[in-house]
Amino acid sequence: MKIFAFVSLSAALLASSPLSAQTLEQVTVVHAGQLLDKPGTPPRGPSTVIIRNGKVAEILAGHQAGPAGAKLIDLKDKFVLPGLIDSHVHLGSDAGGNAALIEAVTDSPARAAFRTAGNAKKTLMAGFTTVRNLGDGSGATLALRDVVAAGELPGPRIIDAGRSISTTSGHMDATLSVSEDLHNSIDQDNLCDGVESCRQAVRKQIRRGVNVIKIATTGGVNSRIGAGLGRQLFDDEVKALVDTAHLYGKKVAVHAHGDDGVNAALAVGADSIEHGTMLTDATIKLFKTAGAYYVPTLSTVNGYIERLAANPNAYPPDVLAKVQWRIGVTGKSLEKAYPAGVKIAFGTDAGVSKHGKNADEFELMVKHGMPASAAIQAATMNAATLLGVEKEVGSLEPGKAADLIAVAGNPTSDVTVLKAVKFVMKDGRVFKDE
Repeated sequence: MKIFAFVSLSAALLASSPLSAQTLEQVTVVHAGQLLDKPGTPPRGPSTVIIRNGKVAEILAGHQAGPAGAKLIDLKDKFVLPGLIDSHVHLGSDAGGNAALIEAVTDSPARAAFRTAGNAKKTLMAGFTTVRNLGDGSGATLALRDVVAAGELPGPRIIDAGRSISTTSGHMDATLSVSEDLHNSIDQDNLCDGVESCRQAVRKQIRRGVNVIKIATTGGVNSRIGAGLGRQLFDDEVKALVDTAHLYGKKVAVHAHGDDGVNAALAVGADSIEHGTMLTDATIKLFKTAGAYYVPTLSTVNGYIERLAANPNAYPPDVLAKVQWRIGVTGKSLEKAYPAGVKIAFGTDAGVSKHGKNADEFELMVKHGMPASAAIQAATMNAATLLGVEKEVGSLEPGKAADLIAVAGNPTSDVTVLKAVKFVMKDGRVFKDE
């Protein structure tokens, strides 16, 4: 009892002591050679970022000492900017074509979980401290989201969609090209046909605890069916999906290639269009009216090109035709959308391309008409707003998470330096320092 009383008294005194609060507080001082604290504005010169308990506390001009006892991180020879955000990834895999099908039917859930964690770490090391995961049938990413948030494994902050929703025989139908004898063993609760079915499909994902809903209004490049890339949902089905998600306070990301599927989604208030490879002038106007974001996912073509170079038979014939088409048209929609003032958020569709190479997207965005500074803004402030985390990340401001990266050159003049991130901090914790 005496020992218990002593411990209790000591704890009470420690808690009430101002000195103890200072001792427990973790303070880090970062000296930056140049600092882009708010993408979309000019970068600062030599600057000091003071971080307290994983949050940005102050940003000061010049290289200042900061509080006594603070940890100092010297990045005077580096360009510092906010942690990057990828609005469209699939952390579960980056196999493609026939290899992805084999992986899906041979791997155990445990193997899928380990692979997902490995891809998340690659993404973080590439400088992406927040991602939106738009489709995972295994549930591994949902679990990883919580494990990373608890600090138990390294990875980016994850906004997760659970299983993506489409119609039967649509882009998200996992039974496509699989023997009918196996269909009953494949979970199909993400497929919907008709209004009530679509409402239920959304509610099932919300029941799993997802952050966002992903739907497909058109066919997909990787769909193993010769049904093209046009629309595959009726107006009432699209409306039911979007309205139900919004009823529960969830944003809706829409996979769509053909403008018919894009237009149907924009007409009922979808929050973002993913891919949008066939945007027309009329569709551009709808984007502006709806205020939705466009996520171009240009670097998918890198994954296609790499796989075909290694194996010309990597994709079955129906898919290969669409892959070749996608390679040929990539970037044309962005060339229309950006100058027209459509809001752009950075997204790669990593999983189709390789995880850890997310920054390749920047080079393609610039190639197809975006200034480097605008591409960086798309991967920070714009993406944060789309994901609904703009109060936490996207810029370096007092009260926001201390998510920051450093590179060897100025990315606003040469965006390719973002392919070689030298330093990564997330929530004030250093994960990479080269």
